[in-house]
Amino acid sequence: MGMALDAARGGSGGIAAAGRMKAKHQRLVLGLLALGTVAGAAGLALSALQDEAAFFYAPGDVAGKGLPLGKAVRLGGMVEAGSIVRKPDGVSIAFVVTDGKAKVPVAFRGVAPDLFKEGSGVVAEGKFNPDGSFTADNLLAKHDERYMPPQAAGNMHKTETLDK
Repeated sequence: MGMALDAARGGSGGIAAAGRMKAKHQRLVLGLLALGTVAGAAGLALSALQDEAAFFYAPGDVAGKGLPLGKAVRLGGMVEAGSIVRKPDGVSIAFVVTDGKAKVPVAFRGVAPDLFKEGSGVVAEGKFNPDGSFTADNLLAKHDERYMPPQAAGNMHKTETLDK
């Protein structure tokens, strides 16, 4: 009778007490679930980035490590002076990217950026071919830190006075 009376009062005896969890255990379980969820999301994000990331290579890196065939990569360096050849179709160009250690021939079909020229920096996005050449899908031209748009350069030294 003591146990029945204890269960009726909500005491610790009986089946109802076995199903309850203490508050600190609930917080621990929720914390572990949250931590597991965050770790799972981070793992999925890293997996997706690893599949889709375009890695950056310099011509010297390619010469030392070999060609990363079948991967979307970025090739960066300087456009070699005298290497730009514009094809008769008007949209295809060929040029050589160098980093001073090695050279990689690049083929590109499309509209080149305005800043793309010999002796300037370039990042070409595309894929390597088995013969060691590179086929670019996109070109990004770099400029030096002294670059100024032509509109701003013309007005830079122009001063006006408020006195009339």
